[in-house]
Amino acid sequence: MENQTTSLPAPSPTAYDDAFRTMLNDCSALIIPVVNLYFNETYTGNEEIIFSKNEHYLAHSDSTEDKRVTDSSFIITRADKTKKHYHIECEEQLNGSILVRIFEYDAQIALDDRTIDGAELTVSFPHSAVMALRYAENSPDTMKIDVVTPGGQTSYTVPIIKVQQYSLDELFEKKLLFFLPFYIFSHEKELPECDSDEAKLEQLKDVYKEIRTKLNDLQRAGEIDGYVKNAICSMSNHVIALIAQKYQNVRKGVEPIMGGKIIEYEAKTIRNAALKEERQRALAETEERAKDMIRDRMDLSLVEKYTHLSLPRIKELAHGLGML
Repeated sequence: MENQTTSLPAPSPTAYDDAFRTMLNDCSALIIPVVNLYFNETYTGNEEIIFSKNEHYLAHSDSTEDKRVTDSSFIITRADKTKKHYHIECEEQLNGSILVRIFEYDAQIALDDRTIDGAELTVSFPHSAVMALRYAENSPDTMKIDVVTPGGQTSYTVPIIKVQQYSLDELFEKKLLFFLPFYIFSHEKELPECDSDEAKLEQLKDVYKEIRTKLNDLQRAGEIDGYVKNAICSMSNHVIALIAQKYQNVRKGVEPIMGGKIIEYEAKTIRNAALKEERQRALAETEERAKDMIRDRMDLSLVEKYTHLSLPRIKELAHGLGML
């Protein structure tokens, strides 16, 4: 098959991370079946999902700091107000260093959620997992972190979410729609042949026509809305553009099936505007609460703990009140 000459837009080098974060933030309900499967939970989908900050700073002995950005940190709250904290990292390749980063992130998340009662500090580590896009056949299903303390030894398990282990039918049967943008990894080894063989390319296109049909069926049944369907299709193209960047025929054959150009669809624009307004309102309420605490002469470190505002911002509020 001749490679067509029309060039396609260059893919984003961070497409995999972008797709993961977009799916998590724009279609957060889709993470529930993943959490149920890998953490043995029974969430119904009606729970509240609250995202935590994903930026942390690790201090070194020379007074410098390294910035770390987690892929996801979120809390799921049940109707009875019980809650659990989760942390999932999306990794293109599995290697030993991910365990070090998982522990670094988990420790920082635990410190963010700390409680202090007199002379006692309590830290709660999140439930963590690694979502692996590529892995060897003999890769383990879990990893383990052992922590040795002066008071004794403890450990916790980190599940490895192997996206490629699921067939297309299983993804829909188990409601693992969160993985759909990364389904192309299951066909990665076939891409060179698909790019040069028209029949092979048609087979791959048929796979994506099936995905599109199944998503349309879910939308008609009311199980997902157009917003979620568009997000899945757009992020699928985002991932395909990067993984198939050397295979123009593959891109030109598959991307139109999933919706063509990746655009800022209207539903997302409306939703983002509403979310921005909601965040601004919540921030204003939090800052008013912080001002009340400052007026009551509460220690600024406690104001930081109870409001989760940054200490510099709290100091700005105190200065504005003439109390610093």
